[in-house]
Amino acid sequence: MEAGGAGNGSNGAAQTKGSGGDGSAKPLPPCCVKARAAAPESEAKCHATVVSGWFTEPRSHCGKAIKVQYYNNPMWPGEAHSLKVEKILYQGKSPYQEVLVFESSTYGKVLVLDGIVQLTDKDECAYQEMITHLPLCSIPSPKKVLVIGGGDGGVLREISRHNSVESIDICEIDQLVIDICKDFFPHLSVGFEDPRVQLHVGDAVEFLRNAPEGTYDAIIVDSSDPIGPAQELVEKPFFETIARALRPGGVLCNQAESMWLHTHLIQDMLSICRETFKGSVRYAWTSVPTYPSGVIGFLLCAKEGPPVNFLTPINPIEEVEGATKAGREIRFYNSEMHRAAFVLPTFAKRELEAYCASTETEQAEEVAAAPPKQTVVPNSGILTAS
Repeated sequence: MEAGGAGNGSNGAAQTKGSGGDGSAKPLPPCCVKARAAAPESEAKCHATVVSGWFTEPRSHCGKAIKVQYYNNPMWPGEAHSLKVEKILYQGKSPYQEVLVFESSTYGKVLVLDGIVQLTDKDECAYQEMITHLPLCSIPSPKKVLVIGGGDGGVLREISRHNSVESIDICEIDQLVIDICKDFFPHLSVGFEDPRVQLHVGDAVEFLRNAPEGTYDAIIVDSSDPIGPAQELVEKPFFETIARALRPGGVLCNQAESMWLHTHLIQDMLSICRETFKGSVRYAWTSVPTYPSGVIGFLLCAKEGPPVNFLTPINPIEEVEGATKAGREIRFYNSEMHRAAFVLPTFAKRELEAYCASTETEQAEEVAAAPPKQTVVPNSGILTAS
């Protein structure tokens, strides 16, 4: 839920630098954030509203206009997602974004920022647990962790399960998000109560520029969709500042959109991170029913140094003392889910695998896990495995 520096748009077809080859500009499909300029209707100053007892993402009304309009959000054009509203609990605006909290009929309380669902009581566990434990369970004894965004406190709640962690910095730009979540989502904001947490309210890009080199064992970027100011959080200069702040062998986990909708954006992010981090770079995913397409992805990167095998947790959460003590049940993540998160559907494997970077250990695991090839013995009809 972090907004970074300002993003720029231009009229006409959206362009971005190619990730490889000659680096020439190439047009992006409308699924990509940088195609925003090609969808000017999304630039309207709209805010989320509830109509006839339903919240619809992205249905909005603009300014004082009475007319309700549907517009294509460039992140998921042609789609709208609705939840039945039992009661509006809060509606307001910070200097950065509009904030809505309502009680839904099926998912409990819902947090919405600028018309986009961020979390619900029912399915927040899938996102919060996976974005946290995928990186922290992939390295031995993480000690210093930085969270970018994450003002709801959920990632902090999950980091606090790791007793090896000595300090947790969090940089969130919007104080209102922190305050609202403490009021309406105390099961998430409990993360702020950990004495290891140091809160920094401000711009994440500036915070990272000032961070001493090699400070963190892990950095978790819990950002909103890369639209407008948050676009800076998916570009190379931002990843370079993250790599600088990580120790050798340190890891990044970055929210990385849906493989059903944003493969070009994911390819760009993977390519940038291969060039920047020099270690293992992988794409993982999980199911979150209230997110567009019901899926969200994660970019896992290791800085050059001691090799990191993301595929198998070296620091299993099941073996962390106190991780599941009374009142702190883990609802979604486990070591089996960890391994499964890196298994991609055939279409995604075809489109993304070439952009990833693997260690020798990861490559050996993938070869061992692959099903044996079957061949037919000539003139016998008998299948043999090899």
